[in-house]
Amino acid sequence: MTNNKAFDEAKMYIPGGVDSPVRAFASVDSNPPFIKSGKGAYIEDIEGNKYLDFVQSYGPIIFGHADDDIIKAINDTARLGTSFGAPTLNETNLAKLLVENLPIEQIRFVNSGTEATMSAIRLARAYAKKDGLIKFEGCYHGHSDGLLVSAGSGAATFNTPSSLGVSKNIVKDTFVAKYNDIRSVEDIVKKEQIGVIIIEPIAGNMGFVPAKKEFLTALRKLCDENNIVLIFDEVMSGFRCAFGGASEYYDIKADVYTYGKVIGAGLPCAAYGGSKKIMDLLSPNGGVYQAGTLSGNPLAMAAGIASMQKIISRKNELYKKLDELGKYLCDGLNAVANEYKVNFKAKNIGSMFGFFFNKDEVINYELASKSNMNMFKAFHKSMLEQGIYLAPSTYETAFICDSMTKDDMDKFIKAFKNFCKNL
Repeated sequence: MTNNKAFDEAKMYIPGGVDSPVRAFASVDSNPPFIKSGKGAYIEDIEGNKYLDFVQSYGPIIFGHADDDIIKAINDTARLGTSFGAPTLNETNLAKLLVENLPIEQIRFVNSGTEATMSAIRLARAYAKKDGLIKFEGCYHGHSDGLLVSAGSGAATFNTPSSLGVSKNIVKDTFVAKYNDIRSVEDIVKKEQIGVIIIEPIAGNMGFVPAKKEFLTALRKLCDENNIVLIFDEVMSGFRCAFGGASEYYDIKADVYTYGKVIGAGLPCAAYGGSKKIMDLLSPNGGVYQAGTLSGNPLAMAAGIASMQKIISRKNELYKKLDELGKYLCDGLNAVANEYKVNFKAKNIGSMFGFFFNKDEVINYELASKSNMNMFKAFHKSMLEQGIYLAPSTYETAFICDSMTKDDMDKFIKAFKNFCKNL
């Protein structure tokens, strides 16, 4: 079956043919390849086309596809049963690994980043005893109703739902500030009873946009002065930009953290954690309710333990390698862009990297949205034809995995050069 026929059939039974909207490739005016398999840095579609994969399942696959150690852990566990709805030792084992290596005292597992952020906000509101929530324009924290809001002009304001089916009453306590702009946050805090601020300290859903350290420092200070619970959404940046995520990279601590992707090594797994005094508010100890039949399921826990143990055993060497590959790639892409006078900027932190067809440095969603979308569409099509698999949106971060080499980076750089030559 061809990719196009597979997509036509999928659309008969699945809305839009996909289970997550970006996979439809609509923003690049194309149809998606249907992936059959993956090994290491490469994936293969049902037509037999191979691609060097810089999506890496949007972040979880830090050791490459079908890693032998992780597959063995999953298979060994599956033979004993896939779900019990009861405590298992591996839940404690993975929790212990994470708590011992992250700036948290306790952690609770859920199945997705959406669950993690939704639950973390509920917990933080209960601790703060104030309902007001600030998020930042361009930061994505899952598809729970209270977070599906937009900022309009980008100014701090009351917000209207950005998805059909979301009640205005649900988002009335959600306010949107401008990323990397502390004044926009201060203006809201002066006017409203804010109990919680949630942020991607390294934004991955408006493209790759790291926060400025001085901005995060000021945000931490503002929260301390106003009894506001600060949540770092590290679902994407955790174990990617550094072993301890953005919190380690910037040396700034939040009150509550959300994690996902890498901790499940590609299986549905996410978590949220913080100090014991905050986490003790969770049921059954406290009055904040959250539950999940498949939370902490054995397969995800086994994969997570295998992934974490492998990361810890190679921590210094692994992150040095990933950061060097990312820098080598971005430097190479920027050099090509300069040679051909293309408005393009790429940068990385650790194994996360991103780029914009933009003459300016992108520090917020407003600037990201001014990038050349038509150029990105043409670029994405060219890369796919040359065997480079990238997310089909200028607003997505890209990833490097341990299976990649400098030769793989050179392949991407060469493909970009071929694209620029033909402009």
